[in-house]
Amino acid sequence: MSAEQVSGLCEQLVKAVTVIMDPASTQRYRLEALKFCEEFKEKCPICVPCGLKLAEKTQTAIVRHFGLQILEHVVKFRWNSMPRLEKVYLKNNVMGLISNGTQSILEEESHIKDVLSRIVVEMIKREWPQHWPDMLKELDTLSKQGETQTELVMFILLRLAEDVVTFQTLPTQRRRDIQQTLTQNMEKIFSFLLTTLQQNVNKYRHMKTELAQEPKAQANCRVGIAALNTLAGYIDWVALSHITADNCKLLEMLCLLLNEPELQIGASECLLIAVSRKGKLEDRKPLMVLFGDVAMHYILSAAQTADGEGLVEKHYVFLKRLCQVLCALGSQLCALLGSDSDVETPANFGKYLEAFLAFTTHPSQFLRSSTQITWGALFRHEVLSHDPLLLAMIPKYLRASMTNLVKVGFPSKTDSPSCEYSRFDFDSDEDFNAFFNSFRAQQGEVMRMACRLDPRTGFQMAGEWLKYQLTAPVDAGPMNSCSRTGEGLCSIFSPSFVQWDAMTFFSESVISQMFRTMDKDDIPVNDGIDLLQLVLNFETKDPLILSCVLTNVSALFPFVTYRPECLPQVLSKLFASVTFEVIEESKAPRTRAVKNVRRHACSSIIKMCRDYPQLVLPNFEMLYNHVKQLLSNELLLTQMEKCALMEALVLISNQFKDYQRQKAFLEELMAPVAGLWLSPEMQRVLSDPEAFISYVGADNKIADPVLEDPSGLNRSRISFCVYTILGVVKRARWPAATEEAKAGGFLLGYMPSGTPIYRNPCTEQVLKLFDNLLALIRTHNNLYMPEMVARLGETFAKALDMLEVEKNAILGLPQPLLELYDSPVYKTVLERMQGFFCTLYDNCFHILGNAGPSMQQDFYTVEGLATQLLSSAFINLNNIPDYRLRPMLRVFVKPLVLSCPSEYYETLVCPMLGPLFTYLHVRLSQKWQVINQRSMLCEDDAADDNPESQEMLEEQLVRLLTREVMDLITVCCVSKKGVEHNTTAAVDGDDDEAMATEVTPPASAELTELGKCLMNQEDVCTALLITAYASLSWKDTLSCQRTTTQLCWPLLKQVLPGNLLPDAVSWFFTSVLKGLQIHGQHDGCMAALVHLAFQIYEALRPRYTELKAVMEQIPDIPRDSLEQFDSKLLNPALQKVADKRRKDHFKRLIAGCIGKPLAEQFRKEVHIRNLPSLFKKVKPSLETDVLQNEDGEGLTALFEA
Repeated sequence: MSAEQVSGLCEQLVKAVTVIMDPASTQRYRLEALKFCEEFKEKCPICVPCGLKLAEKTQTAIVRHFGLQILEHVVKFRWNSMPRLEKVYLKNNVMGLISNGTQSILEEESHIKDVLSRIVVEMIKREWPQHWPDMLKELDTLSKQGETQTELVMFILLRLAEDVVTFQTLPTQRRRDIQQTLTQNMEKIFSFLLTTLQQNVNKYRHMKTELAQEPKAQANCRVGIAALNTLAGYIDWVALSHITADNCKLLEMLCLLLNEPELQIGASECLLIAVSRKGKLEDRKPLMVLFGDVAMHYILSAAQTADGEGLVEKHYVFLKRLCQVLCALGSQLCALLGSDSDVETPANFGKYLEAFLAFTTHPSQFLRSSTQITWGALFRHEVLSHDPLLLAMIPKYLRASMTNLVKVGFPSKTDSPSCEYSRFDFDSDEDFNAFFNSFRAQQGEVMRMACRLDPRTGFQMAGEWLKYQLTAPVDAGPMNSCSRTGEGLCSIFSPSFVQWDAMTFFSESVISQMFRTMDKDDIPVNDGIDLLQLVLNFETKDPLILSCVLTNVSALFPFVTYRPECLPQVLSKLFASVTFEVIEESKAPRTRAVKNVRRHACSSIIKMCRDYPQLVLPNFEMLYNHVKQLLSNELLLTQMEKCALMEALVLISNQFKDYQRQKAFLEELMAPVAGLWLSPEMQRVLSDPEAFISYVGADNKIADPVLEDPSGLNRSRISFCVYTILGVVKRARWPAATEEAKAGGFLLGYMPSGTPIYRNPCTEQVLKLFDNLLALIRTHNNLYMPEMVARLGETFAKALDMLEVEKNAILGLPQPLLELYDSPVYKTVLERMQGFFCTLYDNCFHILGNAGPSMQQDFYTVEGLATQLLSSAFINLNNIPDYRLRPMLRVFVKPLVLSCPSEYYETLVCPMLGPLFTYLHVRLSQKWQVINQRSMLCEDDAADDNPESQEMLEEQLVRLLTREVMDLITVCCVSKKGVEHNTTAAVDGDDDEAMATEVTPPASAELTELGKCLMNQEDVCTALLITAYASLSWKDTLSCQRTTTQLCWPLLKQVLPGNLLPDAVSWFFTSVLKGLQIHGQHDGCMAALVHLAFQIYEALRPRYTELKAVMEQIPDIPRDSLEQFDSKLLNPALQKVADKRRKDHFKRLIAGCIGKPLAEQFRKEVHIRNLPSLFKKVKPSLETDVLQNEDGEGLTALFEA
């Protein structure tokens, strides 16, 4: 290898690098140059001399960086094959580069420093400590040369800690060797880091005032920052004794540096990591030194200085760190201080609380929110919650909360000091809004904890604030000059509304807590009733403020239980709000704010009747007459409002506790519905899709799609009937106490198991309407037939499509934040039609879902119910889109199955679920096939007519439907002890990444009675097994993990005793391996699938040799290892290996089919060889009895290994 060769090659490489980095290069040239450089790194035998030549100081930074990259590549990929002398040559040259091959600390590029430190760390990972014992000494020597070298040594030590401890990017044995050696030398390393930090900080402080010494001072400052960064990489994991050594010298130093502007952020980072350390409580006690006078003084003065210099990003970042330090200190105090601990409350606890409160009252909403969790921990703490200093802080905290609950600080506005800070923390108003909502909820939680300790203070403050708001003039703010519904009304940004909104949240939180905490006799009833009277007498025409007033009425309502005579006044207030209008008799559509107020009033009445039915019962007649009066005018209320009021009446009627009386009442209440629903015209409309389309007006062409809607009244009549049936089915119930039910005539008898059989007073009325309901569902399903869709009018061609709001929810798009509450909701007639179809479909299935729990055996024994449901709800499923099938499974099929007694499995559930599961399997398989083909042919141009957003929507819908189906099968087939099935509703926004890493299926996952019943039917059994196992290779990670852990094994276990076909067994096993190929990159999924494959192989390999043939097809499977595993499995006498060892062995066998993340699939493998073991285990010889050795040396030898 001649010098000319090296020089020639280097010139070519310099040209190539220049072409790659030159923005003006053409793509072809750039690719050619890149290819040349990559081939050189891979194949050239003289990489080291070329790399060293290119890395010389005389070259440009880009060329030097490339030269160093070549050296890094050599160390990473060629080290194992290099002769020893060449390794030594390379190591010495690299150390030489650190010594004198770089520019000075202030001039050198950071990427050069970074790559140079990387090369050294890569060599350390391969050779230290066994073959390079003096490495730490060499670094120490280098650091004595000057600041430039010291900074590089800091980078090396930090990178080493990150690779070995934080990211663990090397084989286990090497990692263990290096980490143990680091730990053994930690005292030296820490002393070196601290000395370096101290010396450079002292020099920096000494020189920074002299102008002539400015560059030298900056160099020392740079080293100080590097030392702090390196310390941060070690403080996280070293023994706490190193951090607290020498009377906590390190912590003291860090506190001093908090007042050094250039070093304060690094120091605060280190301090935060130190204070956040977990570990034995005993080891953490020294951290309490930070509550001492000196440390507290430095922390607080640093905070005041940073805050006093206005909003500068650097200072604001520092303030955030300091806030986190105080939070972590609070957490340490809560952990260390206990009833059985010798740690006492610090003398400076009061000073600490004042400082913490200062952060809670800071203009930055982010800083305010950061303190909440710690306040909660303090208020909850068994010792501190009784501390007089903390109790004295509660009024101050609540006063601060009154300010913090006010929703101001939107980054786009300038109406509050918080806005300026929000512009640093949030990208948009939507971002801020989402943050503020969760911050407010968190505050509510902490305020309730504070009020548990001092309920009276909270109530007094709420009362004062409420009285103030009731008398304060309304300030609608400048926003609303363009209001379309009259002047002076608030928007959601108006100063008055944000105050009302905050006050309402505050009073709701503290009053509810007061009723939970205080004894009944101590409750300030007179004050509460006075407040309620003030609220009831307050009149406003502003819908947003009225909504807050209604919430306050609900919050104060528990006082009425002490003074029932106030109830009629409360009811009058609520009923007046049900018919609220800003402008009476206005022809314009109602604004969203007005709709919300009316809905709010309805739900307040329902809530009152649900939670205090005994209180409302004496006023039933008044309530009933009021509702009848409102219902008599067909146009006064919307259908939803009418039904809400009827639901309230039904809830009170449950308190009659008299079957005949309640039945008569329900008959009277539902008479108008029955009359309409059972009329010949309605019967004709509900049973004929064409007549239905015509009746609701979906076949018209409409000239003015906003104002003209001739069939609106017809639609509202159908909606009214369906809403009412749903309300009655949902709310009518028998008394909870068996004795009361018996006395009222609700109890029919007992099941053989001893379960009481009740009858629902609504049954007769609802079943009378049942046939027409099924007719409507059948008609609705048939609307999706192509010939029916073709009959929709031009205006309504998309009437059966999804609502935009549904699409956004499925795609996870945020709803627009600032919808104008003061503008009328001008919906087009198409939007109204879409809403009608969507709500109608959902409500019909809600009725069927609630019918079982409500009417029990009277519903399950309806003649031919299974057949009737199959011919209505499950008709024309092929044409029904995924977004309609999902709610059907969730709100109808699932509740029906869960509430159905086992007596009706054979007659109702199995005949219905059998065909359904078979159909769902076929449907999902086809859908996933389309998705997989689409991803394989993604470069095809045929996708133009199907835009990407539509594809994404369809794909996400298939995912959600898959989850719904798998959840339904799991609910039907598997009983999981201690798990409530109802809580497993599919989550729309669940990403693939939202993975639980809980792996092993619950040991108690057994088949339910229904599961066994379904598995006894051959076709259903096949459909269930195939669906469960095929779903493992569908591209939905969440569904795969749930199915693997909950469903696959229990289903297969049920058929194991029978004779399975060899092909079927191979298919099940292959399906799991395919699942691993697709989902293996996700840890949780991979672990669950490996466990399932292991279970199948262990259980079935002795009977089916075909499984071994499947295993042999796995890429790179070590055959001898497979033979060894098989022989142990087939010979029970050899099976002494622990379950975990066998599973690990199996996992290594199938490693070839476990999928990797895309980023790792094409990555070149780095191989780091293990070095001779540092710590050899000494095995005692068998001849000597270790324990009987008189000197006891044998015993100690065991522990020295």
